[in-house]
Parts: sequence; structure tokens; C-alpha cells
Amino acid sequence: MEEREGEVRWDGLCSRDAAARDAALDTIGQAVLRRAESIASGAAADGLPVPTARDGLGEALARLLMLSKRCPFPDVREKSEAILSGVQELGIRIPRPLGHGPSRFIPEKETIQVGKEDATMHTLFAESFATLGRLDNVTLVMVFHPQYLESFLKTQHYLLQMDGPLPLHYRHYIGIMAAARHQCSYLVNLHVNDFLHVGGDPKWLNGLENAPQKLQNLGELNKMLAHRPWLITKEHIEQLLKTEENSWSLAELIHAVVLLTHYHSLASFTFGCGISPEIDCEGGHTFRPPSVSNYCICDITNGYHGVDEIHASPAGSIPVSSTESVCEVEALMEKMKQLQECRDEEEASQEEMATRFEREKRESMFVCSSEDEESAATRDVSRHFEDTSYGYKDFSRHGMHVPTFRVQDYSWEDHGYSLVNRLYPDVGQLLDEKFHIAYNLTYNTMAMHKDVDTSMLRRAIWNYIHCMFGIRYDDYDYGEINQLLDRSFKVYIKTVVCTPEKTTKRMYDSFWRQFEHSEKVHVNLLLVEARMQAELLYALRAITRYMT
Repeated sequence: MEEREGEVRWDGLCSRDAAARDAALDTIGQAVLRRAESIASGAAADGLPVPTARDGLGEALARLLMLSKRCPFPDVREKSEAILSGVQELGIRIPRPLGHGPSRFIPEKETIQVGKEDATMHTLFAESFATLGRLDNVTLVMVFHPQYLESFLKTQHYLLQMDGPLPLHYRHYIGIMAAARHQCSYLVNLHVNDFLHVGGDPKWLNGLENAPQKLQNLGELNKMLAHRPWLITKEHIEQLLKTEENSWSLAELIHAVVLLTHYHSLASFTFGCGISPEIDCEGGHTFRPPSVSNYCICDITNGYHGVDEIHASPAGSIPVSSTESVCEVEALMEKMKQLQECRDEEEASQEEMATRFEREKRESMFVCSSEDEESAATRDVSRHFEDTSYGYKDFSRHGMHVPTFRVQDYSWEDHGYSLVNRLYPDVGQLLDEKFHIAYNLTYNTMAMHKDVDTSMLRRAIWNYIHCMFGIRYDDYDYGEINQLLDRSFKVYIKTVVCTPEKTTKRMYDSFWRQFEHSEKVHVNLLLVEARMQAELLYALRAITRYMT
């Protein structure tokens, strides 16, 4: 539909006014059916079978399929389905979704179904659709925790669409660069579309070397932030701010740093929760008809198998008795109780606390999955960044020692927050709210137990992540981490935070086996925010040192 692109305007569907949406759908329907009729009649005139949709029609039909399944407005869902039926009646094959629901790890029946959400969730869905033009799978998984989702969407909207130091196309390109560091094709695909939608130059998408030098210069900071943030120094900041005609302003750099850390951590969430491709993106739909067994060979090669096979049991391929899982929950609650009693009775000395931190930091380096193997960056994603071999490395590899980052010397609350707010107004406040919501979020439940104080467990998860980054809280007893987080949980945390592209369903299934999926998503929110704050602390400290 390239030559008719002007006729197909999707923007009107984001309107909150039903009449405006109706008018937009009429226009879309007419353009799509006109194109379909010309393809069908051309095939008939030549005596050929009607081909699968082509010439841009396929993209429009995939978009309509997504709207029929994922739009929060029922009028749009129904009319999109009617347009697809009209195309099908002309003998043109229409697409069908691949996969089952927004997550490969969570059975679709346990996620929130679009059209069956409550009033609070509907408001969030409508807000998301109105601002993004889609209701994406990340949103459909995050909505397990509406309070957090609201803060997340508000922050992301501000970073991408509101007034700020960077032009809109730069923002999406930086999102692509950041997501590509973890080979996150899900986020790369979304932002390639957004980048083009706001007028970005398609040539930049052929590789980072085709983007302006100013963005290329950001590549080094991107890779260090994503994989080894403890190496960032004020010299790296100085290079970006003082490179003649391609220099960054301080405000632009803060905006870029927040975007990079946002998308590195969102890549962690995407892999950690097994987010499926969007219906209208590559891997989210197929034009092939379903086979008798309910899936065809093309689905298998794309990694989609029968729903029963994927979700056969809550623990996937790790059979475990319910008694064993219940014992796991009881044992964890008992440990929390004992630790609380020990806290009340005695307090370790500062020397002992420092020793426990160093021990935990050292031990975290040896936590790795048996499935840990080098995965090569796929070409379509790796072209968006340089130095594909550069990845996460533990502090002590090759005898390298990194000094401990003491939160008492530089913290988000006392230093980072005010620096961000000064150079990029309101963003410090938005990030601070999001950090606090994630850290303090609780429903006072653990699996089947109610009225449980989970603050000790949440703090252990947060501090363990910061410990992996060398960040130490003087007032925390790191001995608690080994008591509360077992090996399979530590493997999952470290993988999702440091090498998210290596996360597997088996890892997701193997920790907290008796817990609800919403609780595992909650863990991912903690991982996302703790990781983002850790990256920000290193970058902002380097910027502060440059400024002083």
C-alpha cells in the first residue's frame, strides 16, 4: 500500500472519541478493501490463484489483526475483525496470531484478557493505546501490578514524547541502540517502527555507522552501561561533551543516559517474563493456514509449539511435587522469621558487615547457569551497535579489581535525583516515584499465605542486584541474602539482570515454584528498577565528577 499510504491513517484510532475512531476505521476499511479487490481481480484476470496479501497489504492486515485482538476499544476490535472478514471473502488469505498470549512463560488464561479488564485496568489500557497507538505485550504483563504500570507508562511517555533536550527520532534510535545491546529484537522492532513514524531517516537503520557521528559517539557509553557500568569515568563523559561539532550538552546527555538505562532494564523485563512478539511484528503472526494438529511446521521453526506442550505444568520441564513446593514457601517464611529475631537480638559489627558484603559480591561472580553459553548476536539486531563481543564480565575476572561503590558516598536520593531533575526537569521526580513503587510494592502475600511482611525479602532481592554491581549499603547485613535467596533464584536474577538474552523458561519455572505468576512478575519489576538505578548511579557519579 506504499502508493496509497496517505489514505491509510492509523492515528485516528487512538482518539478517545468513538465518532473519530469510527470515521478513521471507515477510511482504513475502504483503502484496505480497495487494495484487496485490485489484487483479487488482477489474479482472476490472469486465471491465477489469489496470492497471499502483498504490496503493503500484508502489513495493514497484520495491523488489523493486532487491533482485533489487542485494542481496548470494543468498537475498534469488532470493526477490524469485520474488515479482515471482508478481505477473506475476496479469497485473500488473512493472517492469524502465532503463539499464545503476551508471554511465553505465563499461560494465556492466567493473564488479563483484553475486553475483560476492570475499570482501573481499562483506563490504563486506553491511556497506553492513546499515547503509543498500541497495547503492547509488556503492558499486558505489567498490568498484574496496575500501580506500577501507571508510573512506568507515565515515565516512558515523558521520555519519548514530551518536551525534552533530544529530538523525537533520536530518542527512538537510542532505544534501539540500548535494546540491541541485549539482542532484544522485540524492543528493536517496536522502536524501528516508532523511529520511522516520527520521521527518522531509514538509512540509519542499516547500521550504527550510518547514523550521525554524535549518536555513534554514544556507542561506548551504551556498551559500558549495559555490561560493565563500574568502568565509566568522568573522562568518558568529557569525551562526549567536548567533541567539537558532535558534542552533547549536559541536558542531552542526561536524557540519553536515562533512555539507555530504561531500555537496558526493559530488555531484562522482556526476557525475564518471556514477552512474546507483538501480533503485527515479525514472529507474531503467519499467513499460513493452521494444520490439523493446530500448528504447522512454520510455527515450530519460529519456536511456537502446541499450547499444551508449552504450558503442560506450572513447573515446565521440572516436575516437582506440590508438597515439596509448599515446603519451599514454609521454609522461606521460617527463615524470614528467624532473621527478624536475630536482628532484634544482636547486630553485627561494621567490620563483619563489610566482610559479608565482600563475600557475597565474590560469590555472586560464580553464580551461573548450567545453560550459560555464548549466544551470537543476530545480524539484524547487531547492526545497531558496535563491538558485538563486548558483554557482561564479573569484577574480578583477569585479576581486575573494582572498588566498592558505597551508597553512603553517592546515592540516588541525595545526589542522582537532584542532578537529573536539574538538567531534565520532572524526570528525577518520575524516576523516584517509579523506584519507590517497585521497592515498596506489596500485597502482604506469599504464595498461598496472607498478612505476610515481605519487606525483608524485597530488600534482599534489591540489595543482591546492587551487590552484583559492586554497590554496598553500610547498614545492610549481606548474610541475609544467602538465607533468603536459593541458588536457582540467584541464577535467574543474575541471568535476567546481566545477560537477559540467555533467560529460559526453565529458569523462570525453577524458582519459587509455588508462587503466583503475578509474584514472579513482581520480582521482575524489582530487577528492572534495581538494575536501572545501579546503571544510573555509575553514570551520574561520573557526570557529577566531571562537573566538579
